[in-house]
Amino acid sequence: MAFIGYARVSTQDQDNALQLDALGKAGCHVIYQEKASGSTRRGRQELARCLASLEKGDVLVVYKIDRIARSLFDLLEILRQLESVGATIKSVTEPLDTTNSMGVFVIQILGAVAQLERSMIRERSIAGQIAARERGRLPGRSRNLSKSDEPMLVSEYLSGAFTYEQLSRKYQVSISTVKRAVYRITKPSDYLKRGKC
Repeated sequence: MAFIGYARVSTQDQDNALQLDALGKAGCHVIYQEKASGSTRRGRQELARCLASLEKGDVLVVYKIDRIARSLFDLLEILRQLESVGATIKSVTEPLDTTNSMGVFVIQILGAVAQLERSMIRERSIAGQIAARERGRLPGRSRNLSKSDEPMLVSEYLSGAFTYEQLSRKYQVSISTVKRAVYRITKPSDYLKRGKC
């Protein structure tokens, strides 16, 4: 069994000495550290290396949970990774410690709360879509191109006198908006199959 530490600060200007001292006192002989924003897992390469290094019986030690996870969902995903290799996690400043039964129980409650939150978000989203349909609004973004401009744009494209890029400048829309308008008219069956009507 090994105690593996992970320390993170958000910017290059910040100092992680406090975290390093606390992790050292907790018995960590190996500490992964980085200076990176916690907003994306992709940007935290040392965290990825740390998690990949863990083996059965190892304990991942952090100063605070927000140093390792940006959200409850992120934390639960990390905990699933740890569980898959037989490792556990401990925070030196918070009551999160999956090395004991009470800590595991707390994690199970957090998991149930996260599942409830996901379900409630889904229910609200579906209810919002139904309400919008009842008011005559279709879900999704409104078109950038007006219904009167669209046939004119397509006609100009089909004449061969204009390119997608020229039409995007003329109608002040993106090239992808121009392409979608053309596809809606020239390839309606393909367009409907992709669900972009």
